[in-house]
Amino acid sequence: MEELVALVMKKTGLEKKKAEVAVEVVLDYVKDKLPPVVGGQIDNLLEGEGDLGAAADALGDLFGK
Repeated sequence: MEELVALVMKKTGLEKKKAEVAVEVVLDYVKDKLPPVVGGQIDNLLEGEGDLGAAADALGDLFGK
């Protein structure tokens, strides 16, 4: 998640605390709109424990692909 916060800071000029809040708000919104299995994969990615392929597979399974 630190990488995402750093990117938000770079692109917006926000200080770290505000960038962290912005990232949390957006991630919570996105995860709320997705099925729990995909939200869990996003959490794993941000913690450095998952991989993008697993998240994409979980999302693809929802759409029958």
